[in-house]
Amino acid sequence: MSDRILKVNAYTTLDLLDGRAEGHDFEEDALAVLNVTSDRKNPHEVKLQLELDNTDLDHLPTHADEVGLTPAQARTVAAALEDHADDVETATDDG
Repeated sequence: MSDRILKVNAYTTLDLLDGRAEGHDFEEDALAVLNVTSDRKNPHEVKLQLELDNTDLDHLPTHADEVGLTPAQARTVAAALEDHADDVETATDDG
């Protein structure tokens, strides 16, 4: 990701994922970075950040998306991820 906005380093949560951008008249696949972070000093929220490699995209300008979550919202997302991870593991183990 040559023109990235998010800093990708040893502390990045997940990098080089398979990502997808979908719009009303397009769908594009690209490498992606997903990061979960909070400010080091006086954190007020959990940040969930996603950036797709813009060199693989024709329809979107260089950008990163970010959502600020309260601790309770972050825990809700974490629980949902665990539930869906269990569902996928169960489905793939049975196959």
